[in-house]
Amino acid sequence: MAHIVILGAGIGGLPMAYDMKKEKRREDKITVISNNPYFQFTPSNPWAGVGWRTKEDITIDLEPVLRRQKIDFICDACVKVVPDENKLVLESGREVTYDYLVIATGPELAFDKIEGLGPEGYTQSVCDVNHAVNANQAWEDFCKDPGPIIVGAVQGASCYGPAYEYAMIMDTDLRRRKIRDKVPMTFVTAEPYVGHLGLGGVGDTKGLLESEMRDRHIKWICNAQVDKVEDGTMHVSEIGDDGKPVKSHELPFKYSMMLPSFRGIPAVQGIDGLVNPMGFILVNEHQQNPKYNNVFAVGVCIAIPPLEKTNVPVGVPKTGYMIESMVAAAAANIGQMLRGKEPTHEGTWNAFCLADFGDKGVAFLAQPQNPPRNMNWAGEGKWVHLAKIAFEKYFMRKIRKGQSEPYFEKAIMNMIKVTRLK
Repeated sequence: MAHIVILGAGIGGLPMAYDMKKEKRREDKITVISNNPYFQFTPSNPWAGVGWRTKEDITIDLEPVLRRQKIDFICDACVKVVPDENKLVLESGREVTYDYLVIATGPELAFDKIEGLGPEGYTQSVCDVNHAVNANQAWEDFCKDPGPIIVGAVQGASCYGPAYEYAMIMDTDLRRRKIRDKVPMTFVTAEPYVGHLGLGGVGDTKGLLESEMRDRHIKWICNAQVDKVEDGTMHVSEIGDDGKPVKSHELPFKYSMMLPSFRGIPAVQGIDGLVNPMGFILVNEHQQNPKYNNVFAVGVCIAIPPLEKTNVPVGVPKTGYMIESMVAAAAANIGQMLRGKEPTHEGTWNAFCLADFGDKGVAFLAQPQNPPRNMNWAGEGKWVHLAKIAFEKYFMRKIRKGQSEPYFEKAIMNMIKVTRLK
């Protein structure tokens, strides 16, 4: 019998458990460990930030779902991964040994790298459902006494879609409340241009998003380094090609949501051969760590080098479609190793995103993620808004039922049919 432990139960971890159930042998055991008792559908957090979703709408209790699948669940935080001893040390003091480990924790949010950033400072976040709930409480207060908004992503961030979504969703919500005219908005981003997305742009995301910003009267600052945030003021430097500031801004705000940079969780930080200097898990083409071949990793926690050099550090996003392919490859490879074979499966690492703007949206598909690409497409319209709502319902329904499916691949196939994109 082999014990397969999955650390994390999000977009990567929970589907990993379901896929692993299909790949394991009858005698093998699966355990999921998470510091949260619930699964959260992270793509819906921007909606929760303006009150269009509640926490209950976009979370699922893990214990009953996993129990029905005969998968063990431990709700406890991991404080240390000890790969030399094949064990995890949990916050409660409990130690869990494994034969195979899949790290699917997502990142730690590095708010502390910038003074005044984050929920403990002066800006909001939609990276976590609890952050989004708090952002909504602040949003309701803001709407009673509106003023300037700053929204975007700081240096080193590697997830830009939610920043664009939240900017446009706030704009839509303000227009519905008939107070948009009272709210100047500025989008502040480390990207070299609007629509870069950490991917060098996809299709005409630059043109589409710039046009959307102009139509919605949202100003923008690119190549932006956030120096510090004070109560009501954000200090931002525009960085030139030589890496030096070329312009400084002191931007006033009454509400701000800025996505932070990410790093690996503390439990893996500093483990030689397992992580890079930022604490992200090193993996090969099989999602397998090169030093510890019984350790795999999927999702945002893995190390991917930046696409290109930019004036301000810009990370690479890991979208749901890409994570899904990582999960499928990792599960199949562990299945092979359980049967004495060498791993052969590789993730496709394509990028797909439905970015909802509250009334319409932008979708993009990059195959593969980095250029040159076999498919490099972006489109817009109300259908994107409707597609994301439908996908949320579909994904949550399948997760509740414990069904492992190529969720994102099916969404793409449906999108291709709708748009006749061949």
